[in-house]
Amino acid sequence: MKLNLICLSVALAFFSGTTLATEYIYRDLMANTLPSAGCDVESQAIATASKAYNIKRYSKTFCQSQGYGWHVEKVKDEGKAACTPCAGANQGKSQCHLEDMVVTCKRIKPGSVGMLPGKS
Repeated sequence: MKLNLICLSVALAFFSGTTLATEYIYRDLMANTLPSAGCDVESQAIATASKAYNIKRYSKTFCQSQGYGWHVEKVKDEGKAACTPCAGANQGKSQCHLEDMVVTCKRIKPGSVGMLPGKS
């Protein structure tokens, strides 16, 4: 008797679950990162601009600039490094940034999760 009750409650818990089919809206963005603060030898400046930390930080910033609820899905293209020479006391050094970085952003489609007020 007790085993039947346990099996019944497990079966009800298993089959009563609702499916959460969350739909997303996707958007591809192309943008440039900002140059580094300091001047450095060109090879090191390119390495600094291409760091995983910078790519992650700027891709997050690009998606959040779209508004509330936008998140990074993936970085499609890291772009190419572009350098500008520094002037003044830093002759022969450069500041680099990434151009044409492509990021796919996503957000939950309104109404795809949960209940809407006034709707049954």
